Amino acid sequence: MKGKGACVNRGRMSLDQATVRHIALLARLELTEEEEATYTQQLGAILQYIGRIEELATEGVEPTAQLIEVSDPLRDDRVTNPPASDALRNNAPALDGDFFKVPKIIE
Repeated sequence: MKGKGACVNRGRMSLDQATVRHIALLARLELTEEEEATYTQQLGAILQYIGRIEELATEGVEPTAQLIEVSDPLRDDRVTNPPASDALRNNAPALDGDFFKVPKIIE
């Protein structure tokens, strides 16, 4: 958020109440003055923590989304018990050729 209240000073990030008010406006939230002050403090603490993380030496560390190998736990999509078409048709209250006949519900 360049020039809109969020700033970075010597690796420290801070947030002002006007920026929180702007974020609330974008999110269509109505905040009281007390809530704005609370969120300013809480979001500022989050930004400071992110600033601390940014100070870590991460050169040579590969980007990753998972810490462990994840395998595909799903089985192949195969039909192992095909429906018995004749048995299904025999249980139908009404048929129109190979199709089920149902009462009309939309006019």
